[in-house]
Formats: sequence, structure tokens, C-alpha cells
Amino acid sequence: MNPPAKREQWSGQYGFILAAVGSAIGLGNIWRFPGVAYTNGGGAFLVPYLVALLTAGIPILLLDYSLGHRYRGSSPTVFRRISRKWEALGWFHVLICLVIMAYYAVILAWAVRYMFFSVNEAWGENTLNFFVGDFLQLSDPGASSEVVPGIFWPLVAVWAAAAIVIALGVTRGLEKLSRFFIPFLIVIFAALVVRALFLPGAAEGLNAFFTPNWSALANPQVWIAAYSQIFFSLSVAFGIMLTYSSYLGKRTDVTSTGFVTGLANSSFEILAGIGVFATLGYMAMQSGVGVSELEGITGPILSFVTFPAIISLMPGGPVFGFVFFASLTIAGFTSLVSLIQVVSAAVQEKFGLRRRLASLIATGVAGVASVFVFSTTNGLNALDVVDKFINELGIVTAAIVMTGLITFVAKKLPELRHHLNYYSSIKIGSWWYALVGVVTPAILTVTLVLTAYSLITEGYDSYPQTFVYQYGWFMIVAVVFISFILSFVPWRTNVDDYDPVAFHDAGASLTK
Repeated sequence: MNPPAKREQWSGQYGFILAAVGSAIGLGNIWRFPGVAYTNGGGAFLVPYLVALLTAGIPILLLDYSLGHRYRGSSPTVFRRISRKWEALGWFHVLICLVIMAYYAVILAWAVRYMFFSVNEAWGENTLNFFVGDFLQLSDPGASSEVVPGIFWPLVAVWAAAAIVIALGVTRGLEKLSRFFIPFLIVIFAALVVRALFLPGAAEGLNAFFTPNWSALANPQVWIAAYSQIFFSLSVAFGIMLTYSSYLGKRTDVTSTGFVTGLANSSFEILAGIGVFATLGYMAMQSGVGVSELEGITGPILSFVTFPAIISLMPGGPVFGFVFFASLTIAGFTSLVSLIQVVSAAVQEKFGLRRRLASLIATGVAGVASVFVFSTTNGLNALDVVDKFINELGIVTAAIVMTGLITFVAKKLPELRHHLNYYSSIKIGSWWYALVGVVTPAILTVTLVLTAYSLITEGYDSYPQTFVYQYGWFMIVAVVFISFILSFVPWRTNVDDYDPVAFHDAGASLTK
């Protein structure tokens, strides 16, 4: 059995923060948050949103940071070091990331193509027909082996670029990418928002976005939506932030980086909401309708149908469009490589492989699934169902199990709180126990039960039941089953030879 390889490290807190922010800021910030906020009380939604950030988002982010930083490993390594019985939870995280990155890369391939479509507004007058017909060549839901060449080749390019970044390692790959792309993303997206604010009708769009519907705060679904948005957008509780924090130096102020990451992610979401609704206000004015009458204000339809239609209406549309889709590509790519790193790190540690080989295996497995499932004529249908199930069932289940095990079975929260406070300038109080161990899992349990009940009794959207079972329920069962199988595979590195107490200075106690 090989000794664990010397662990890579970020060059410092700044590089780590940029990488963590790059992982958190993704496609969902741009196309999900504005629509969720608008349909859940408008300006009033910011109240439960901020409450969710402070009571669930940042506390769970700090839990991820403390686990990765203290136990110094990938997700399977960390949970095995806590208890050998829990290794399967770590592999559950890894497989969730594997599934997500398989379809996430396809959306990046779409964004890359649309950057160039923007130059001559190739989508024509009917942007919906172009997207689902000419571009995706979308078929009825069902298995399909017909690959769409216009998606296949950009997708191969995305995977090749991602493999190179991961193979270069933490400092030369992930950190350098984030140091360049995150400031660049903020600059070009801010320029995009400023341009949108000067469009005719922008004020009406912002009024629609920010006008509060205070009665919505009495609706429990609005609060659930707020917690769900914060939870998904921060990339917590499924291995990403845990893995990233394991590369931090031992004397790092972990807590402050958590607050910076959480606040930066939410600030970008609000900025995205301003930009999106200023632009939608322009579209509404040009169409002679109210903002409330517009359709397609969230998800892929917002980005690949509604926005191209707006771009065709506005002066300087090709430039606006190119910058918008470049922003999508950059935000998505920094999130994609963080997903791959979770898988690559786990494979590297479990099987004693070199970093480059582990990265090739991670990108190869997901890349093959990505190409042969999501670049076909059935790709959008499969993506929609898989995304629904892996996010709203898979990730939520992983979070509930993780917080329950850490809080009530291993009883590690006092130890982890002490770890967070050891070098941090911001001290975490005992209130953290209630937020991590009670508040967040209770809300997530309600969310999980409601979602599962709806999927069981009503199915999902208008998809045939067999299709939902194939790409939804069967996928979730397969992920759980394979997680347990991988936990029984012998380790090629001696990850069990680790003492978390020795992490700190000599004589440090577990529960100061």
C-alpha cells in the first residue's frame, strides 16, 4: 500500500477564494436566480434569500470547509477518516459530481456555439424553433443514438480544455484559471449590466424585479425556494467545497474565506438579476407587453431563446450577445472544473494514481457519457430530467445524511467548530450547531419530501413515465448502488494513517 502523495496547496487565500467563487458562480446564478426571485415575491424575496444565506448557506459552507481542511482529503477520504462505515457517502458525492458534469459540459458547448451565432444573429426571427429544431434537432423523449455534430465537436473541445486544466493541478491549473477568468468575468458581466441599464424600458424591468410582494412571505413555498436557491448556488454539501478546502494551508483563516465566498456569490446573483430584468424590460417595451406577460424568464429557455430574441431587437446586439454568451461560458467552465476535481481527487487517492492519469480517467468517463447521452437528439430531454433528480433528490439527500451523521452520530460539530476558530479572526459560536444540525436539515427534509411526493404522484412535466424512470429514478438508484460498491474496493494508498489532532500545533486539544 502506497503512502499518501504530498498534498498540493493553493498559493494562498486569494487564489482559493477566487477558485471557490468560480465554483459557486455558475450557470444557475445567471439563469435561475432572477426567475426564482421574480416568481417568489420580487423584492420581498430578498428577505428569505438573505435569511437563508446566513442560516443555511454560509453555515453549511463552513461545515464543508472544516471537514476538508481538517481531514485533508477528497470526499471519500474525509468520511472514511471519520468512520470507515461512511466512505460510501463520500462516493455518493463523487458520483453526484460525475453526473452533473456530464450534462453541465453540454450546456457550455451550447454557449460556445451561441457566442459565434451572436455575430450574425444566426438564430433568425424564431429563436425557439432555431434552438430546439435547427440547433438541438430535438426528438421526442426516448433513447437516441443520433449524435448532433454541431454539439458533438464543441463538446469534445470543452472536455479537452477541462482535462488540461485538471491535469495541470491545483496551483498551475485551477488557481491560474480562476485568477484570470473570475476578475475577467466580473468586469465583462458588470459591463453587460451597465449596458442593459441604459436600454429603453430597463426601469420597468427593474420595477418588476424589485417591487416587493410582501404577502408572499407568508407562503412557506417562498421560503423553501429561497433556501433551495442558496443551497444549490453555493455548491455545498456534495464534495466541491470540501475538496477545495483540503488544499488550503494549515494556518489558513478558513472562516473568513467562507463569508467572502458566500457574500460574493450572492452579490453576483443580485447583479445577474438586475442585468436580466433590465434586459427583459427592454424586450417587454419593444413587444408592447408588460414584463409579467413575458415567457421564458428562467433556465435554458431564458439564455438560448429569450436572450437571442432580445439581442436581435437591440442596437449593438451582436456585441451584447457575444459578451453575454462568453459570460455564460466562463461562469460555467470554472464550475465544471471544480466538479471534475472532486472526481479526479477521489480516483487519485483511492487507486494510488498520478494526478494526470486520474484527471484523464475522470474526464474520460464523464466525457463519454456526456457525448453519447447529451449530444444526441434526445439530449435536452435527458438533461432536464437528470438535472431535476440529481439536484433536488440527490444533492438534498446527501446534505441531510451528511449533517445528520456529523451532528448526531459522530458528534463532530464541537471539534469542527474548534478547528474553524483555531486560526480564524471571526469566531463561530455555539449557534452554529443549531443551524447545521437542526435548521438546515429540517428545511431540506421538507423540501425533499415535497419534491419526492410530487415526482411519485404527478411525474415530471409532460415526460412519459418510462422516460422519467429511466433517466430519473433509475439514475438515482444506480448512483447510490455504485457508491456502496466503490466503498468496498480496497484502497491503494494508506489514507487511514492520519491523526486530525496532529494537524494543529503540538498539544492542541480536540475540543478547546
